[in-house]
Amino acid sequence: MADPVSAAAAVGWAMKAAGWVASPIISELYKKASSLLSFDASQKLKELEPKILLLQRVMEIVEESPYRPRLQQLFNDLKSAFYEAEDILDDVEYYLLEKQIQDDYLKLEVAAPRRNKNHVKKLLTSAMKKCNFLKDQECGMSKIELKQSLEKIEKVINDACGFFEQMNLPNKSNTNLSKPANSRGAVTTARPPSLVIGRDKDCDNIVAMLHDNEEDAQPNTNRAQCYSVIGIHGIGGSGKSTLSQLVCAREQKDGHFNLVMWVHVSQDFSVDTIFGQMSEAASRTPCPQFNNLDTLQTNLEKVLHGKRFLLVLDDVWYNNRDVRQYEKLQQILSPLNAGEPGSKVLVTSRTKDALIALGAAEQRCIPMSVLGEDVFLKLFKHYAFHNVCVAADDRIRLEDIATQIAKKLKGSPLAAKIVGGQLRMRPNIDYWRSSRDGNHLDDTMGALWWSYQHLDEQVRRCFAYCSIFPRRRLLRQDELVKLWAAEGFARSSNEGKDSEDVCQGYFDELVSASFLQHKVEFHTGRKDTYIVHDLLLDLADKVAGSDCFKIENRWKRRGDSLIMEGGHEKEVPLDARHFYLQTYDSELITEKICKLDKLRTLIIDGVDVTKPVEDKVVKSLFVRLKKLRVLIIPVYNDQGTFSVPECIGQLRHLRYLRHLPYETRYGKMLVLPSTLSKLYHMQVVDFSGVEKLVFNSRDDMFGLINLRHMAGMPFLKIPRVGRMTLLRTLQKFEVGKEQGCELKQLGGLNQLRGKLSIAGLENVETQQEALEAKLGDKEGLTTLELWWGRDTRGELKKQEAQTEVLEGLCPPKHLESLTIHSYHGLRYPSWMMGQHDGCPKYLNQLSLFHCSTELGQELGGFWPHLRSFYMCRCSSSTMPDHMEHLTSLKYLALDWCPNIRSLPTLPRSLEHFDLSFCNEMLMSSCRRAGDPNWEKIQHVPYVCVNDLETMEWTPWTRRAHVDDGGGSSSSSSPKTPSSVEAV
Repeated sequence: MADPVSAAAAVGWAMKAAGWVASPIISELYKKASSLLSFDASQKLKELEPKILLLQRVMEIVEESPYRPRLQQLFNDLKSAFYEAEDILDDVEYYLLEKQIQDDYLKLEVAAPRRNKNHVKKLLTSAMKKCNFLKDQECGMSKIELKQSLEKIEKVINDACGFFEQMNLPNKSNTNLSKPANSRGAVTTARPPSLVIGRDKDCDNIVAMLHDNEEDAQPNTNRAQCYSVIGIHGIGGSGKSTLSQLVCAREQKDGHFNLVMWVHVSQDFSVDTIFGQMSEAASRTPCPQFNNLDTLQTNLEKVLHGKRFLLVLDDVWYNNRDVRQYEKLQQILSPLNAGEPGSKVLVTSRTKDALIALGAAEQRCIPMSVLGEDVFLKLFKHYAFHNVCVAADDRIRLEDIATQIAKKLKGSPLAAKIVGGQLRMRPNIDYWRSSRDGNHLDDTMGALWWSYQHLDEQVRRCFAYCSIFPRRRLLRQDELVKLWAAEGFARSSNEGKDSEDVCQGYFDELVSASFLQHKVEFHTGRKDTYIVHDLLLDLADKVAGSDCFKIENRWKRRGDSLIMEGGHEKEVPLDARHFYLQTYDSELITEKICKLDKLRTLIIDGVDVTKPVEDKVVKSLFVRLKKLRVLIIPVYNDQGTFSVPECIGQLRHLRYLRHLPYETRYGKMLVLPSTLSKLYHMQVVDFSGVEKLVFNSRDDMFGLINLRHMAGMPFLKIPRVGRMTLLRTLQKFEVGKEQGCELKQLGGLNQLRGKLSIAGLENVETQQEALEAKLGDKEGLTTLELWWGRDTRGELKKQEAQTEVLEGLCPPKHLESLTIHSYHGLRYPSWMMGQHDGCPKYLNQLSLFHCSTELGQELGGFWPHLRSFYMCRCSSSTMPDHMEHLTSLKYLALDWCPNIRSLPTLPRSLEHFDLSFCNEMLMSSCRRAGDPNWEKIQHVPYVCVNDLETMEWTPWTRRAHVDDGGGSSSSSSPKTPSSVEAV
């Protein structure tokens, strides 16, 4: 394991101050403001950025300085001025949006039919007044205030630099400004520590990969390599080098490889130095001094020729934005193909990106596993008690104290080594007790701080934001990305790229660097969830400082303070910007939170069902916290109906609004005011769990032109939804005949992703109307549901209309799941038979509910990727022919389909056949040995038949005894695949 990075000066206040100043948020602010204030941002930043960098460096070295109070004030002034300028800039943009929306509304109203002259004249007069008002606001006070705020930022920075000169503090000449302080660790060797605890299983897995015979080709290349790459990634101090040393030692004894080479790469490396180290490691002799890189490479190729080797590249650093660094890594690999097939390269890095860049396949990028509590305690005691001689009684007491200290180290092997080594030097009870109550994580935190400094600047801001959440909280990928985008963390320099796509890149970087670690949610099996290691969350807390604050249930109010169980006191910082409250508390909200007028984020995570949310408390939040950008709040009261106060329209900075639902015995209804349309910046509205959503006005969402996600809503007729061209999530859309509710409103929403359900298709009468929805252009859709609302069986004209409409609703070619409800057309469309260009060829789930149309014979020969086919309450009399060609089909279910009497030939791939409440003749024949239907399902491992008469579930398998009378021996019922939704 690499020696710890000594960075004590970067712990505590310096992390908070330097970490914030180092981010490019000031630069981004100037770039955004320059277009409104007409100044040259590049020239201004050329003057400011060296001063900002100097400010960062000085803050890193004055942790214990007597000048820190003055710097603390400068730092607070700078941060306050920045946030103020950002809010004013947001105001200016709000007024511009308001003018645009008012102009659009006026055009629509004037163009609308049957408008009398007086009404139009009234609209024009009103609009002119509003435009004049907006013009004053847009060009006057807001811009003046923005200019003044930018000048305030410059003044603070200039004052700070003047203060440095006056107090004779370090400046550019004696402060390294090019890279973070203490940015190199000690060089590692191939020799493992004398004892390695808890890594045997990990070592076994890696050795098995090294010995496999799979001939891995390098990703993204056409020519095969003689070697493949395996990588280990994890946070600093997690034990990557130790694990690779253990693997290396085992391979040297095993003899599987002719050569075992160890090279420590580190952050700043030269290719010629690495070539020299590889040659020495291979030949076990000093490398000749060559001045030419080509000669070095040729010499190395000679040494490797004809040998199967294992090369360990330890501690590889990689920045995916640095093209030169990528080229250097590729140069390192260039001589390796001189070796024999079966050679391997084992790489360790803090980032997964480095492993990918060197050619590791995704499945061969191995994250460092977390040591179990018992194993970690054993490791810590090894370091703390190694060669320590104490009396038996003292040993028992020290063992007990060691157990308590180990819990504070949060599973970090680096912390175990550092703290254990300190304790070993002074094995007396008093010292160990004081150590237990002190802070011994500074050196460990310094190592993590070093890793943090090498993240992209905006990524640091996103990571610090994670400190708002409780420990071990599972964080959903899509939620974090939306929150970061709503907070404005996406840098504006990515012109033309959506802010969420930019933030997704930040997320990927944090995962690659192990700052976010993947963890499957236990109860739901969700795989898009992640967790922040406790030690890293401590780092995030320090970096975020007072910006982020959370109150968990273990904190109780006592007077003006918060008291934690155990007596620790905690004050709510008045300059907090992001606030998390675990459980709704009306008194805490009105007395504490509503006084935080700078707040940008408020997340209230739960509610006690015995204490309903009061309207007056919600109104106080809306009126007093006007700078909120993110609001997540539970809505619960005794009546089951909650009316959102009209004053929500005052939250003009709001971008993310999510309502947390809670069960009530009265059902759930949410009433939205017309002022909701005033939230022009809004990006996300999520009303999951609401059974009924009521709008006070049909134009309540007219102004939400920046909306990206509309989630959790019941089927709604949303007038003019076509204006929301940035929408990615709609989920449910109901077609109406009213103006603005037509199917063509979907035509321009080509950013839609995930699932879309379209109801009210009975209101669409022609194929041309269906084509105007342009479903085929929505390439991000993966799931589509189509709903007709009335039974039109027997009505030829309406059946013909349904036939034409479904023909025109051809989905995108990458659709994964299709569900059709209550379709009674004359036939299924050509795109379901593979007779349409651009039709969905990769469908893996098809479900039909309440449909009467006979399935075409060709359906069985199309969709070779189909894995699940489900029919429920369908009146068709046959199933498709040629189903044996559906070679990927795993699950087939028929429920309440009374007219189907025989089965087609089923594919050999089928694993689960479910027959429930269908035709009695069909169900009996499937039980009767020798019957043609019985024969057709003999190859299926799991068959479940639900008897219509007895209403009993009778599962069986082809291996179970089946009698001629139709009885079946029982066996455990297989679970329905997760890809099929329960109905």
